[in-house]
This record gives sequence, C-alpha cells and structure tokens, in this order.
Amino acid sequence: MDDRKERATKTETAYRLLRRDILTARLMPGAALKLAMLGEAYGVGWTPLREALSRLEAERLVTAVSNRGFAVAPVSRRELEDLSRARLVVEVPLLLESVEKGGSGWEEAVVTTHYRLSRCKTALEDPSDAAIDAWDECHEAFHAALLSAAEPGWLMRFRATVSDQLRRHHRALSLTPAVRAAAAGHRGASDDAMAALREAQSIGAHTALMEAALDRNLDRTRALMQDHIGFTLNVYSRTEERALGDLAARPATE
Repeated sequence: MDDRKERATKTETAYRLLRRDILTARLMPGAALKLAMLGEAYGVGWTPLREALSRLEAERLVTAVSNRGFAVAPVSRRELEDLSRARLVVEVPLLLESVEKGGSGWEEAVVTTHYRLSRCKTALEDPSDAAIDAWDECHEAFHAALLSAAEPGWLMRFRATVSDQLRRHHRALSLTPAVRAAAAGHRGASDDAMAALREAQSIGAHTALMEAALDRNLDRTRALMQDHIGFTLNVYSRTEERALGDLAARPATE
C-alpha cells in the first residue's frame, strides 16, 4: 500500500470511529476534541485525525473553536425543534411515496424490522448504554424499512443527514439526569418524564404506524408520523427545561 492509500485508509478509520462516538454521545456535545487524546484512543496519527475532523465539521457534527482546535458540535432545543421541522418536510413525503409504491418485499421488511424492535428493551426497561444502542439501531432500521420503497434521490439523502443529527440529540437527551432517573424508576422521578418516555418508545405507537402503512391508509399514516416526530420534543418539554441548554452551554474545554 502506497503512502497516499495508507493515509486515506487511516483517515477513513478515524472518521468512522469519531462519527460513531459523536452520534452515540460517547463524545458529548461541546466536548473538546484534543488530538493527543484521540490519537491514543483510536490508534491513529494527528494528520488523519485533522482530516477526519474537517470532514465532520462539514457535516456539522464538529465545530472549529478559534485558536483552540475542534469540539463536538453543541445541541440545543432550538436546533432540535428545527430538525423536527426538517424531518416533517423530508420524511413524511418519502413515507407516503413508499406506502404507495411498496410491494411484498417492502411489506416483509417492515414487518421483520418491527418484530426486531418489539424484542428490544426500552430505556424504561434497561437504561444501560448497550440496551439503548440496540433499541436505537432497531428503531432506525424500522423507519428505514418504512421508507425503503421511495426513490433513493435527494430527499433520501437529506433524510439521512437529518436522521443523524436527530440521533445525536436523542442520545444527548437520554443522558440528562431527569431522563436517567425516570428510566431507572427512581423515586422522585417526574411522572411526566416517565409518561413521555413510555410514549416515545412504546411499541404500540410503532405498531399503529406499521398497520396504517400496510393498510395503505395515507391519511392515517401521515397523522401518525407527524405525531411520532413530535415525541422527542415532548420528552424534552416534560423532563428538564434546561436539559439540552445545559449541554449546549458546556464549555469545549471539558
């Protein structure tokens, strides 16, 4: 392998590892991304790391801090609301198109991914990172299956970008004290927080969406999807008003 190919391979490795850890909030919003620390953690050199961080900055997952290097992009309620609006604009038309065009293979994929999601423990049942990762992956697979009969054009590309950013916000929100307390069933956890989490991750809501889609009921599918997109904002508003604000305000030096 020549030097250029080896460098490209190392850059791709650094990019994928950093991206994974940012999306799953293992690297928290606002956290400083120090090259020495990252190099030791991922086993790659500073040049591939810089190139990977520049790619992630272009995706708005990383920010460049003047005279201080890079940091994980912050999260905020305002951005969460903006992303939710973007998801409505992009994903609802894709879903309706998919429902209209989907054949037997599409139906099978929707049913299969729904079943896998139904077998996952929710954060209320198991607040561990491993369980949250598993639910997150199955949840994304279910929604991807619902959309899979739509044309793979620009709307689908935009959807992937919005989905990644929302995933990061969801994971950051899941780490707030009120959500963790509600998930763990601690005394004093807000009843509203418990109800919001239960609603957001309920298999019943996903079952209703699946059934409407399989019945080719476009009006009901649209209404259920619009409700579904609002669940995360509902969790936020009913837990900690400062939850995402505190994460957004966290200094990049942490």
